[in-house]
Amino acid sequence: MNAHPTNPPQSGHGTGGWGALSRLPGNPMMWILIWSELVVFSIFFAGFAIAHILQPDVFISGQNSLNRFLGGLNTMVLITSGLCAALAVHAQQAAKTSRMRLWLAGAIGLGIVFLGVKYLEYAEKLTQGIGLDTNTFYTLYFLMTGFHALHVVFGIFILIIIGWKNSNENLEIGASFWHMVDLIWIILYPLVYLLR
Repeated sequence: MNAHPTNPPQSGHGTGGWGALSRLPGNPMMWILIWSELVVFSIFFAGFAIAHILQPDVFISGQNSLNRFLGGLNTMVLITSGLCAALAVHAQQAAKTSRMRLWLAGAIGLGIVFLGVKYLEYAEKLTQGIGLDTNTFYTLYFLMTGFHALHVVFGIFILIIIGWKNSNENLEIGASFWHMVDLIWIILYPLVYLLR
């Protein structure tokens, strides 16, 4: 028998024990936030799919009125911003702080471009007299894309703070949040704009 008990490895987040979350990069509380946001968006996606089945003509008409080009452009913008965030993490790991900040600035700038394109889409709909209460499709369209846009704004603030309060943990968790924002859009775009 071993006289020295084996202690489990401790994470840098105290001795409270986070279980599987301790193995993820960054603070476990941010991962709880990320997972909870994914659950909320999953509920949105399921509600959208069910409403589409119940009102197919309303949804097909609504989808046909959306600007697929701008939605596709925003998809490319967010994917590229995710690449910038990943390259920022890589630069940080190589101890290249100025390059890390440059990549973060690229991700932030592309996030702002995304919001600008989304503004153009909303402005087009509002000038056509289409709003949140037009029908079920537009209610879900504005709620889902608006809620996502708020996450982009929050993500931009996180990336700005990371550029200022630079640490490996901050950068890894901030980039993880930004990738969650990307992932949600990659699901949202085809669901709302393309799938019939």
